[in-house]
Amino acid sequence: MKVKVYNQNAETVGEQDLNPAVFAVKAAEALVHQAAIAQMSNERQVLAHTKTKGEVRGGGRKPWRQKGTGRARAGSTRSPLWKGGGITFGPRADRNFSKKINTKMRQKALLGVLSDKVKNNNLILIDKLELAAAKTKQAALIINNFAIKVIGEKKIIKKPQMLLVITGKDETTERAMRNLVSVKVIKINNINILDLLKHKNLILTLETVKKLEKQYSEVK
Repeated sequence: MKVKVYNQNAETVGEQDLNPAVFAVKAAEALVHQAAIAQMSNERQVLAHTKTKGEVRGGGRKPWRQKGTGRARAGSTRSPLWKGGGITFGPRADRNFSKKINTKMRQKALLGVLSDKVKNNNLILIDKLELAAAKTKQAALIINNFAIKVIGEKKIIKKPQMLLVITGKDETTERAMRNLVSVKVIKINNINILDLLKHKNLILTLETVKKLEKQYSEVK
């Protein structure tokens, strides 16, 4: 399996053979869905929290005597029946939304999405990415060149569309790209199925491809 290799000026400089064990894996829709749901659930924050009648402030004193008033019995103003009282079945902070998915299942789903990018010509492979300085203007020029020359956009894109995966810490690239709405930069050890699904186009360097092939070539 061969794909075109570009330089950072979006000019074709050659071709690269991709490992079919990583970039030609059939994407199982149900497995991809399961992996995406698991990741979203594991990232979910527990924000809503209500108090029971034992946690609401006040209400220690019995509002009136048990008998003789003609009114219903009441032991506390913090009862769920009273305004300002506790909540009976409200959401609590101890809820657990996490979902478990086996490592091999998650990896296979990831490879399926990567392979789908190659199949649909949404993979942009570049020989190397080197910015002279952490300037947004330089980064924007590179991204827009690929958007217009490779992807086929007629104008500068102003929506999340590209995911750039780098091999490791690269402050120059990260600082230059962070103000661009159209691109997100992540490190190879943070590659995940949600980012791959959210962004239509994937940008990889040859070095990143080699590391991906080394890491995932034995996944079955």
